Amino acid sequence: MFRVQPTDSVQILIVDDEPHIRSGLAKGLAKVADVIDTANDVNEALDKLDTTQYQVVIADIRLPGDRDGLDLVSLIKKRSPETNTLVITAHGTVETAVDAMRRGAFDFITKPVDLNLIRQQVDRALDHGRLQSENKTLRNQLADAGAISEIIGTCTIMQELFQQIRQVADTDATVLIQGESGTGKELVARALHDLSSRSRGAFIAVNLGALPESLLESELFGHEKGSFTGASRRKPGCFEQARGGTLFLDEITEIPAKSQVDLLRVLETGSFQRIGGEELLVSDARLVSATNKDPLALIEDGAFREDLYYRLNIVPLVIPALRNRRDDIPLLVEHFVQHFCLRHHRPAKQFTDRAMELMVAANWPGNVRQLRNVVERLVVTHVGDCIDEDNLPSELTSTKTQPPPAIGTLAEVTEAAEKEAIQAALASCGFHREQTAKILGVSVRTLHYKMSRYGLH
Repeated sequence: MFRVQPTDSVQILIVDDEPHIRSGLAKGLAKVADVIDTANDVNEALDKLDTTQYQVVIADIRLPGDRDGLDLVSLIKKRSPETNTLVITAHGTVETAVDAMRRGAFDFITKPVDLNLIRQQVDRALDHGRLQSENKTLRNQLADAGAISEIIGTCTIMQELFQQIRQVADTDATVLIQGESGTGKELVARALHDLSSRSRGAFIAVNLGALPESLLESELFGHEKGSFTGASRRKPGCFEQARGGTLFLDEITEIPAKSQVDLLRVLETGSFQRIGGEELLVSDARLVSATNKDPLALIEDGAFREDLYYRLNIVPLVIPALRNRRDDIPLLVEHFVQHFCLRHHRPAKQFTDRAMELMVAANWPGNVRQLRNVVERLVVTHVGDCIDEDNLPSELTSTKTQPPPAIGTLAEVTEAAEKEAIQAALASCGFHREQTAKILGVSVRTLHYKMSRYGLH
């Protein structure tokens, strides 16, 4: 019969073959736990784990029988992943510590046992368990709100994006994702992959902006042995590696002119060749690309092929900037706080109301990536449990004096306001003109005229 304890009850199991150590630890932890059970070996410990949900197990590595404490750690990780295990031994080595942590131990302590240290470690393990529980609850709330994968958002514009992702995910249509840097374009690409029938295949991501032109063709299409100096073996390219899966080409607008032609040929024919090869290979990768620039402006400047753009932009997805979805910021902050407290073994933290107001009001030019980095920095460096406005980075709290508004005619003031509104709408839509026109309530033709008039690209 499984023993059910009150929600806030703390249960600890001590596993050691020496009775005086079991009793000593039990007495030393009496004020920490509501229930303390003991076991002599792995089998007895497993019997108790079948009937009680322990938050912490303290186990000696050397135990009688054919299974030791390291085996117990592995079994607990499989059977009760919410339970944190502290491993104690008189024969501590670096190799043993690494093995224990790899199997899932929360921490590693050597004998002779220091009760104060044990209490501190138990407190940390309990705090870690509470964070895990809160994180699980938050994930369930996000799932109920319709969040996808690691993309978090409950505002209307994000719910619309989630709906678009679900509609297009299980197709082979090429997708072009647009959005500012740091908005989560790769997360959207991964969500498209994970929700598709190709999810068992590989997800291959390539940052085209980070590759020199001389290596780009080989990276995409592969090469044969001896096809050029340094080609000591055959190398499959990304199109081959992503066969049956998804190929994500980030910063697609950075691709050079020759590679644009090569990529267009693959999209049109569905086949390609390795460098130096004669075999025609069939492309069976779903192509998803992304950019933080305006492709139409690049087309006008002659930097990007129009025919390639229309091949890539079968289904456009636009990710809004963080400043245009401020209602999601508290939820993102809470998610990142819990994530990084768990990752860096920090006690639970929370933002004061004033600190959260400043987080919501900040400009966030780096979008969600910047928010994530700021929260991680605060979790790692802040000692207390509450993060207040004084703890926030200066770039979030400093107020810049705005210049006085320029005096001019009504027409001049109106035009300046119109230009600013169009600029903001373009930025929030990742320079997707059809989406921008829809938000502004004008036709695409009118938007093009206004952009040309104000020199906006």
